[in-house]
Amino acid sequence: MNGATILVVAKAPVAGEVKTRLAATVGAHHAARLAQAALLDTLAVCESVFPQGRRVLALAGSLHRAVDPAQLLQALTGWHVVGQDGPTFAHRLATAHRDVHATHGGPVVQLGMDTPHVTAGHLEDVIAATRDGRPVLGRAPDGGWWVLATTSPGDVAGLHLVPMSHPDTWVRTRAAVEGAAGTVLHTAELGDVDTASDAHAVAAAAPHTRFAHAWRQLDTTPESRTA
Repeated sequence: MNGATILVVAKAPVAGEVKTRLAATVGAHHAARLAQAALLDTLAVCESVFPQGRRVLALAGSLHRAVDPAQLLQALTGWHVVGQDGPTFAHRLATAHRDVHATHGGPVVQLGMDTPHVTAGHLEDVIAATRDGRPVLGRAPDGGWWVLATTSPGDVAGLHLVPMSHPDTWVRTRAAVEGAAGTVLHTAELGDVDTASDAHAVAAAAPHTRFAHAWRQLDTTPESRTA
């Protein structure tokens, strides 16, 4: 047992409620199916690193309205599923970190469902980096971040003030966490999936994932898709 807890923060893959930028190109139903595939990939890789009892999913929305609820409910066997709490996404992230520290202890490694190409090696590197007691933050190319590992609930004291999904989200998150915890360690940079071009790149980078299979089933290229 590595002693760390995984916290996946996700939105239920309901058509019309997830991946709206991607949906503008591929349609709401396909976008929800891609979101579900990404979530399933994320759960599977986390299970390869974190033992049962150390897996938490903080979910917004209803699993029963997902594109394939039976498949998703089956995949969540062995996970502790909780709701998200807070007026903004930043508040919900901070609350989820504090709650998991309280219920499971730390370190807490948090990621979303937008990086289906994340590997066990990526997660193991993050866990290893937390062993000296410092938080870890992994940057995304769009200016956001894909992983935040905290070693104390106090690490997220200023996180609720950070605007999410902005070009400077990573910079402001780093500043907020460093203001609370001191030096933040960095890990690998990974892109996430917001657009059709992102989806094409991620599917190419991880061709054996459920996400890549779902993307190939659409049977067109990003250039041929127009909103």
